[in-house]
Amino acid sequence: MAQINNKKSDVQYIKVSPEQAGRRIDNFLTGYLKSIPKTHLYKMLRKGEVRVNSARVKQDYRLLTDDIVRIPPLYMNTANFEKHPTQSLQHLLNSCILFEDDYLMAINKPAGIAVHAGSGQKFGVIEALRALRPHAGCLELVHRLDKATSGCLLVAKDHRVLRGMHANLRSNSIKKQYIAILKGKIHSQRQDVSLPLLKDELRSGERMVQVHEGGKQAVTSFYMLRHYTDASLVRVELMTGRTHQIRVHAAYIGHPVAGDVKYGDRSFNRRIKRAGLRRMFLHAESLTFALPYADGEITIKAPLPDDLTSFLDGYN
Repeated sequence: MAQINNKKSDVQYIKVSPEQAGRRIDNFLTGYLKSIPKTHLYKMLRKGEVRVNSARVKQDYRLLTDDIVRIPPLYMNTANFEKHPTQSLQHLLNSCILFEDDYLMAINKPAGIAVHAGSGQKFGVIEALRALRPHAGCLELVHRLDKATSGCLLVAKDHRVLRGMHANLRSNSIKKQYIAILKGKIHSQRQDVSLPLLKDELRSGERMVQVHEGGKQAVTSFYMLRHYTDASLVRVELMTGRTHQIRVHAAYIGHPVAGDVKYGDRSFNRRIKRAGLRRMFLHAESLTFALPYADGEITIKAPLPDDLTSFLDGYN
């Protein structure tokens, strides 16, 4: 059994540099305290143990130049430090890189891998990439994908570029397209869904989202590609980027995503599993956006994974 050596750190005061300004406090803490579980970081914020300029702040507070961030004493469990992303995971993600320059990286995220640690996950994509690139000054998620979703995932390698990409996300100027299999036949070539979504967190820490008038506005467009006996292959375009947006909107209109265990149809999931689908059929196909550091737009495409391609080849 590994020996646990709990050591309490001192209070830390960090002055925010111009390069760090504009970052959310939760993302700043995640990058600074890489070995502390995210659930504990959010608990520290909720309890007011982390302070900015001696005041409590919420998790979405954006840092300003010369802010003073107070980080409370922490018990460092050295046994946890020994748990790193495996070499096989690092090599897998390295082989999944679709695009990279001095400022951004895009990967074709495999299904079944969380994008970050937390909710029972010791590490995810971003922790593995940091282990793969230990000397990188900045590696931060631009956005997120569900663990079960594959496809285009952007990572920033520069804090200022990260802020620029987050501004693009807030203005909904990043075009995001997905490929999905939905239950039943969608008869219109295009179906637009504009319904507000409300996010809730259960006691277990699991996130659930529902259509609710008190939620944030969300817009999804479904484009018909092909009919099957009891399903439809669609391309999905997101006009907004809410948590579980595609899955909740699809379920609400009566066409849940195939293999979705949270919002899907159990009977349909069983039928399509017998047909060979082993996971949720939702793939982030492409991202189109303006580069914050250069003129013009770029489109990054992630090929459909072999497991989904093989399933489509044998499905009717």
